[in-house]
Amino acid sequence: MSAQFQPSAQFQPREKTRVRAANAMAAELVAQGVSHIFGHPGGASLPLYDALLSAPITHLLMRHEQCAAHAAQGYARATGRPGVCLATSGPGATNLITGLADAMLDSTPIVAITAQVATPLLGRDGFQEADILGMTAPVTKHNWLVLEPQELPGTIREAFRLASSGRPGPVLVDVPRDVLQAEIAWEEGSVTAPLPPRRADPVGLRRAAFAISNAKRPILYVGGGVISSGASAELRRLAKKTRIPVTTTLMGKGAYPETDALSVGMLGMHGTAYANWAMNGSDLIIAVGARFDDRITGKLATFAPHAKVVHIDIDEVEIGKNRKADYPLHGDARAVLQQLLPLVGAPDTADWWKEIEAWKAKAPLGYREEGDVILPQFAIDRLWRLTRDLRPIVTTDVGQHQMWAAQFWKCDEPGMFITSGGLGTMGYGLPAALGAQCGRPDRLVINLNGDGSFQQTMQTLATAVEARLPLKIIVLDNQGLGMVRQWQDLFYDRRFFSVALKNPDFAKLAEAFGAVGFTVRRPDELDAVYEKALAVTGGPALVHVVTEPTENCFPMWPAGQSIDTMVVEDPKYAAKSTKKS
Repeated sequence: MSAQFQPSAQFQPREKTRVRAANAMAAELVAQGVSHIFGHPGGASLPLYDALLSAPITHLLMRHEQCAAHAAQGYARATGRPGVCLATSGPGATNLITGLADAMLDSTPIVAITAQVATPLLGRDGFQEADILGMTAPVTKHNWLVLEPQELPGTIREAFRLASSGRPGPVLVDVPRDVLQAEIAWEEGSVTAPLPPRRADPVGLRRAAFAISNAKRPILYVGGGVISSGASAELRRLAKKTRIPVTTTLMGKGAYPETDALSVGMLGMHGTAYANWAMNGSDLIIAVGARFDDRITGKLATFAPHAKVVHIDIDEVEIGKNRKADYPLHGDARAVLQQLLPLVGAPDTADWWKEIEAWKAKAPLGYREEGDVILPQFAIDRLWRLTRDLRPIVTTDVGQHQMWAAQFWKCDEPGMFITSGGLGTMGYGLPAALGAQCGRPDRLVINLNGDGSFQQTMQTLATAVEARLPLKIIVLDNQGLGMVRQWQDLFYDRRFFSVALKNPDFAKLAEAFGAVGFTVRRPDELDAVYEKALAVTGGPALVHVVTEPTENCFPMWPAGQSIDTMVVEDPKYAAKSTKKS
């Protein structure tokens, strides 16, 4: 039972009391520590909503079920606890699928609960029936259709255990309406603890430690698995002990302090040039909780041709899936790093660091000065500098702004940067920010968004206003689908099609929802407007930032190509002055 909640006699049934299964289910959610549920009701789910009315759980009425799933993701990523989303049968359930697929690829623990048509209607194409089990099997760790009312409480306990155990991820529990309404004999159960962390094979550990201790050009390649396992402290100790450079994936931002001297920033298609050169020139890659996806490797056949690989991962399937692991270490990142730390010595990396520093000087991350036009990079960089001491949680959506945020928003602790990685889901950022704010009411939460992606789930503003959440929403408006336009610019002979957006006035739109809206068009006005938005309390504030519409995001290499095809800077601006970060 949650330490913060002492249930009333009315809500907590005595041992072996007969109660409706829906009431037992609500009590089990409380026992699992659920504080918030993000959902949208419908006919099949009404028995559970009736039970939740008496439960000490805050329900956020989302305006679309996809938003509910993304909000549950944001809650999970900000707190480390499973987020919960709730939908009714048929279209309510199917609307969750995008969020479940996103959570699956990004290893985010969420528990999705869907109501289903009554059991006599199953398989008969009843009103709002959908085979949600079949549809979600590929995008969940496991799913259940509960046909026996007595099994419902135990299924809920198992769902939470599985979502958090091993490689975290989404699960789904589908419950027919008549099962929710049935009476069962129930007594309160206990919280089911996750499985203990898996430790690596000792022989493999010693081999990996020897390779690390004797490497000449090693690099730590860090993914979201370090954050999921709570291994950031162990990672820092390993990096400091060995003086090995650290690069992180998009999902790994914050696992290692990006302002630290050993950090070379994010790598990948839009990562720093020097991180990519270091990765490609290394002789030993120590991959921790990362999966060698295509946005990191480019053309696999030419990726890091001289490097051996130590691969630490909780998911054995990922080890060797894309890149051969010379030293496979199957286990929880934190447990394995704890095992590894006393075994490794410090390799001689002095010459390696000289080379990396030369690369940093050759291609520093930066942006050019642009007069009266606001560059997206400048808008992000200024906000980071204004708020960094406040330790905000930032969520992004997907597109150019996401990559600029990954470049210029430096994170020094885990859980500060929440974004959609593997699936790249437009519409993720605003509902994820709402979920993060619910989970961490003590922290400033900022959503960095683009004009295209904001319009996919902007209805979430209504929920944020109702809940009086003090979100800060920054809409970078380049009047188009920037990343798609960039690809048409670079790879399709500038044959622009279906990328220009005729946008509303986003500040007035925010006001229509009941939020506070600001618009800024000049660089010299930006800080003052940001300060006004940061001062807003009692509800969300949106800043509409009108930016340069033709700016492209660099560094970049073409998808599927070798890293040596990377273009560090937009050629049309190479001769102009650049502000270095």
